[in-house]
Amino acid sequence: MWQIKPADERIEVEVDGHRVVAYSYGAGEETVFLLNGGPGLPCDYLRDAHSFLAGHGYRVVAFDQLGCGASDRPDDPALWSIARYVEETEAVRRALGLGRVHLLGHSWGGWLAIDYALAYPGALKTLILEDTAADLPHLMAEMHRLRASLGPETVEMLLAHEADGSYGHPEYQAAITLLNYRHVCRLQDWPAPLLASLEDWNMAPYMAMQGPNEFLYIGNLKDWNRVPDLHRIEVPVLITVGRHDEITPACALRMKQHLPQAELTVFQNSSHMPFYEEPADYDAVLLAFLGKHRGAA
Repeated sequence: MWQIKPADERIEVEVDGHRVVAYSYGAGEETVFLLNGGPGLPCDYLRDAHSFLAGHGYRVVAFDQLGCGASDRPDDPALWSIARYVEETEAVRRALGLGRVHLLGHSWGGWLAIDYALAYPGALKTLILEDTAADLPHLMAEMHRLRASLGPETVEMLLAHEADGSYGHPEYQAAITLLNYRHVCRLQDWPAPLLASLEDWNMAPYMAMQGPNEFLYIGNLKDWNRVPDLHRIEVPVLITVGRHDEITPACALRMKQHLPQAELTVFQNSSHMPFYEEPADYDAVLLAFLGKHRGAA
């Protein structure tokens, strides 16, 4: 169950001349290393949903990726690339002496986790891919399917605003808000940690890498596809997804079909945030998977 509590440790790590801030809970020998969504989103929402693992004997580590939260926020568009974030993740893991970890990536953090797993396979015990995808062109096709549910007139309106770049227009924003409540978080009142992250969102890396909102991918990751490489990830993998997720069950299944050791759980009453929407069921699935692979060689 999610909780808001101060980290046991707050650690500053220098990465290529920039300050990155990490947060650590618990002191177990097994570490769950969190990579949150965004890009440009502080890690509050993910660490507060997973710090409970410290009470089950795990060390939990999260960090504000460069450009967000308490970390430095340089104004250099060249920094906003997945390759640089992979190296940042490795720098944090090494600086904190984490050894081999259970790497958990949510949303954009899942794309980052996949690239990290391919670059540093020896750093992982397991990989946990939550509400994420390995093929962004396929994801964009799924997004268009979700957008189509708004009806042809609304889709026409969305496309017109996207053509002239008027993403802030009230009618465009109204349609995106409806999609968010259907496919990002279906709770009537969004949890405080999620709101805290959203209110401190740095849109510069998000716009550069993804796009103006959750349902339009036009950034430098729009053609990213690691499906052909997934067979190289040999550690056990847990994939989780909400039935109503913006990154749909079809995206989750596509990953499972190409990973050697993967299991998939679909949360029937969730969208993109099962750890808030169905916390008891989510926690049970995560603890069972971690327990099964605790002490993995």
